[in-house]
Amino acid sequence: MHINYKTIYQGAESEIVEKKSRFIATVCLVETEEDAHTFIEETKKKHWNATHNCSAYIIGERGAIVRCSDDGEPSGTAGRPMLDVLQGAKLSNIAVVVTRYFGGTLLGTGGLVRAYSRAVQAGLADSIIIERIWGTMLSIETDYNGVGKIQYLLGQKQIPIIDSTYTEQVQIKILLPQTEVLVLEAEIIEATNGKAVLNVAEELYFAVHNKKVLTGAELKV
Repeated sequence: MHINYKTIYQGAESEIVEKKSRFIATVCLVETEEDAHTFIEETKKKHWNATHNCSAYIIGERGAIVRCSDDGEPSGTAGRPMLDVLQGAKLSNIAVVVTRYFGGTLLGTGGLVRAYSRAVQAGLADSIIIERIWGTMLSIETDYNGVGKIQYLLGQKQIPIIDSTYTEQVQIKILLPQTEVLVLEAEIIEATNGKAVLNVAEELYFAVHNKKVLTGAELKV
């Protein structure tokens, strides 16, 4: 069963400084563990001369796969705190690498935990996060008498019209969360005295960003 989940639409690179050490967080959308490994290796190559490239990622709609690495920092001071921030934000299909350039002053275990956590928080704050909603594309066929009633219902519920065709009959395509389908179907049938015909065209993930409906490849920048 598919569920709604929060993830990255557009990642970011953000930097904080703690006692002259630079911590650079790079946030990325990943949908498989292979994607995560590729992203981590590419970031390590980019920052090949850094002191550490610590990482954390969560894969799967339900966060089934979680991994983290301290990359040479004292155990539990980098990867785990980074992962805690991602899980606290309830994010999935996300990877982050925090690159550290040592500034000459030891931070201690508590200082490292705070610095790596703050770096990830900064990276998330600069990223664009969306909710992927498991939805249903409905095709509605109605006569011209029913169009206004259907449009009124959709407007009340803020359900976007994806497409519409006007011939002898009117065909309207809409996209809405799957959990709302049965209620809307009943309301449309009642409003049109049973004259509207509704069919499921497709089931898919979608998101809304800046009032634009995103599907398929549009869910990734």
